[in-house]
Amino acid sequence: MKRIFLLKGLDCPNCSAKIEKEVGELDGVQSSVVNLMKQTLTINVAQTAADTIASQIETIVHSHEPDVEVQEETVMNVTKSYSLKGLDCPNCSAKIEKEVGELDGVQSSVVNLMKQTLTINVAQTAADTIASQIETIVHSHEPDVEVSEIVQESYIPEKKQEANESYNNEDKKLTVRLATGAAIYAIGMALTVFAKVPLPIELAFLIVSYVILGGDVVWQAVRNISKGRVFDEHFLMSVSTIGAFVIGEYPEAVAVMLFYQVGEFFQSLAVKRSRKSISDLMDIRPDSATVRRNGELITISPENVSIGEIIIVKPGEKIPLDGVVLDGDSMLDTRALTGESVPRSVHKGDEALSGCMNQTGVLMIKTTKAFGESTASKIIDLVENASSRKAPTENFITTFARYYTPVVVILAAFLAILLPIILGGGWTEWIRRGFVFLVVSCPCALVISIPLTFFGGIGAASKRGVLVKGSNYLEALNNVSVIVFDKTGTLTKGVFNVTDILPANGFSKEQVLEYAAEAESFSNHPIAKSILAAYEKEIDQSVISDYKEISGYGISVMAGEKKVFAGNTKLMDTECIEYTTCENAGTKVYLAVDGQYAGCILITDEVKPDSKKAISDLKHIGVEKTVMLTGDDEKIGKSVAEELQLDKYYAQLLPDQKVEKVELLDSKKRPGSKLAFVGDGINDAPVLARADVGIAMGGLGSDAAIEAADVVLMTDEPSKLVEAIEVAKATKQIVMQNIVIALGIKSVFLILGALGIAGMWEAVFGDVGVTIIAVLNAMRILKK
Repeated sequence: MKRIFLLKGLDCPNCSAKIEKEVGELDGVQSSVVNLMKQTLTINVAQTAADTIASQIETIVHSHEPDVEVQEETVMNVTKSYSLKGLDCPNCSAKIEKEVGELDGVQSSVVNLMKQTLTINVAQTAADTIASQIETIVHSHEPDVEVSEIVQESYIPEKKQEANESYNNEDKKLTVRLATGAAIYAIGMALTVFAKVPLPIELAFLIVSYVILGGDVVWQAVRNISKGRVFDEHFLMSVSTIGAFVIGEYPEAVAVMLFYQVGEFFQSLAVKRSRKSISDLMDIRPDSATVRRNGELITISPENVSIGEIIIVKPGEKIPLDGVVLDGDSMLDTRALTGESVPRSVHKGDEALSGCMNQTGVLMIKTTKAFGESTASKIIDLVENASSRKAPTENFITTFARYYTPVVVILAAFLAILLPIILGGGWTEWIRRGFVFLVVSCPCALVISIPLTFFGGIGAASKRGVLVKGSNYLEALNNVSVIVFDKTGTLTKGVFNVTDILPANGFSKEQVLEYAAEAESFSNHPIAKSILAAYEKEIDQSVISDYKEISGYGISVMAGEKKVFAGNTKLMDTECIEYTTCENAGTKVYLAVDGQYAGCILITDEVKPDSKKAISDLKHIGVEKTVMLTGDDEKIGKSVAEELQLDKYYAQLLPDQKVEKVELLDSKKRPGSKLAFVGDGINDAPVLARADVGIAMGGLGSDAAIEAADVVLMTDEPSKLVEAIEVAKATKQIVMQNIVIALGIKSVFLILGALGIAGMWEAVFGDVGVTIIAVLNAMRILKK
């Protein structure tokens, strides 16, 4: 964390340097900077050292300057979000994000084009003035965008409908303006061709239509130039069309502006429609909640429902918040969460998750989470904010566009000015070629379609019950060569049953089971639950004391007067207990009472029905190696690995050893490829974090899974992983198609323009036409 201390009265450069050096050497301090002019000390310090750092700094300062007053400035960072209504230009979005990020006090800046929002992390001291600075920056690029701070995102159905309209009032006004300009242009051209009117009359019609059609473009170009921003589409279109007037190509100049504006209009509509399609895919946010308060049913916003309140959900309504069913039976449509078409039945006592559609009966639900923490809210937030984590291809295209446009402008200037000087004459023709070059050069097709494709891919994956936290993870899934699976709950059902009890040394089966149940009575582990389920009796926990859970080994407990150990062979070896090794396949719980071996309980787990097919399909789509990690013994690991035809397995692993194995596999993978780990998201958090792509299995309703992983499979089916990779590959395929289409067609038209073969009409297609093709191609991912 960053902390700033005011050193009032400090005026000695020598002492300043010593203070800076000595503070920088303190434990936990990452950096230390003294600003003598401002009389401040700024440090970055680890959270663990933050509590004692102030007194240590005061001691150091006073050892050099006893009279200096040390006082900490409270610098707190706050997160603020702004609505940028009407923003639909990816190029401008990137510029706004960059310039806001460079403002004093701003730690991070992210523009989400799909949500039309700007989210910043800013120092509290700068928070009050930041809004006006942001508005200035936004309006310097997009004068018509409405900037307003989002105090709280609350859902109002009417507002959502308005936001999702792909043809709104602003579009209607633009349509009227374009139609008017086009009509005046058509009249002018008709009079010129059929009535042979004089040139001044023709020019009057063309200039009026040009002002109507392109006045805003020229004005924006002038404003941008005054702020030092030259190389953008407004500048390119203004220079090329005004230049066409200068060289006498009057109809072409107006036509280029007309088709540019029409193309931009259709491009904007396409982006809005895509945004709406993705929004519709994730339409799981509830409209309202019916709450029982003071004996009455009232309908309120889901945000205003408290934990523990009773809500009523009728057939045909979405469940607004997570909760437990108190009364009623129904079938729930979980497609929006899991991608599964088969409804799920719920009864009294079952968990009901927000975002599911109630189909048949009336449900009375007691809420267990606030709206912001409910499943639907978290999923929506994850999907909508996924675009903030950009894929390497997106970052490359943004950087490429930044250099590409100036280079093309320089080449256009070379064509229009230097070549006629070198070749001698032909100024009009070379200038015309230069203007064609400018029109074609706009990089809109790339900077719009690439982010759109990735966002569409994330939306398409969500529809199938796969949450991808960012474009970077979606792209990484393309390059996965090694997939490592946890066994329990991932490849197997994680539902354990006691299948055999093997007593020893005079103990009966009933005694072995009773001691084991007492030892496991405080544990929530699936193995413990299976033992308690097999015991089927109440346990008097008052006689149990000195309970200790030994990670990776088992449990130590006092059951009345008896010292009981329950665990694996490692626990028996550690406690120096002689035991008989059980050779049967399955999970074994060895039991010792007062230092004597009492017997073994055999517990088995079933492999999931689609695990084998999932492994086979993964190999079919290009995954080179599949590996399983398990804490179970060698026999179980070998049995499951052989049944599923895995390439490798590692058994009898402690949690920290799983991380070691993942690091080993990571070091041996093919260069440039990725390693993915698939686990339950709760016990495997360290391994999920270590892998290139952490994938949580069965994350429906699991907070730990959603937090820990990069990708969350919302059901317990391993086959969802195959779908996730297929969506990733389809997304990357469309991205590469758009790059080839955009650069390929533009290259052709740039060459044709330079050779004088392509004119202004072809140039418009090379710019606007290619952009529309790329955007429409990007939208295909939603239909795949």
